[in-house]
Amino acid sequence: MVAITKAIVLDLLLAYLFYDSWIAGVVLLPVAIGYFQQWREECCRKKELEFRMQFRDAMQIMASSLKVGYSVENAIRSTEKELQTLHSKDSRICQEFELMTHKLSMNQTAEHVLWVFAKRVQQEDAEDFAVVFATAKRMGGDSITILKESIRMIGDKMEVEREIQTMLAAKSLEFQVMCMIPLGMVLYMRFTFPEFLSVLYGSAAGVMLMSVCLIIYIAAYYMGRKMVHIEV
Repeated sequence: MVAITKAIVLDLLLAYLFYDSWIAGVVLLPVAIGYFQQWREECCRKKELEFRMQFRDAMQIMASSLKVGYSVENAIRSTEKELQTLHSKDSRICQEFELMTHKLSMNQTAEHVLWVFAKRVQQEDAEDFAVVFATAKRMGGDSITILKESIRMIGDKMEVEREIQTMLAAKSLEFQVMCMIPLGMVLYMRFTFPEFLSVLYGSAAGVMLMSVCLIIYIAAYYMGRKMVHIEV
């Protein structure tokens, strides 16, 4: 509801600033829909990032269990207990490991449990981990050593991504402020010097000029958004 409200407010604000007509809000509905879709993507990205951090914690706990001589099955069980002290029982990672522990108690293999887990969460690091484990089992290699190395590599990748996100945090805030400045300037001019911008409204030439400005603004927004989102 908050996202829908923000999308409607943005739609009406653009209609007022660029066309001085609330009717233009109907024409600009695709912009509001695009904003809502972007909000959904951003929400999903944040939830995925949160789960990846939780998964990193789980892998670190699992690596510690493997180092002291636990089997993979017992390491999963131990990890499930340790995660409950780090995250709430309702968190996604705790629910996933609780489900894996339940499957192990039903005599399902660790390989099958990890593979089903990876397919269910549809997360790249989890899928890589499951593939490495399954390959080690089939090839008859030292699965414990391979798992430890895989966990280390996944942890290093997440650490690099966390450092990148930290460095981009300030730039992301600057980007959001810069997106508001053009709208704020036009809004300021509308309230303080309405006659100065009156020539841009009510004429074909003014509508075309403001439409070009709006297109440039939207294009710049999406370009900037891509620049502050870096995938590792």
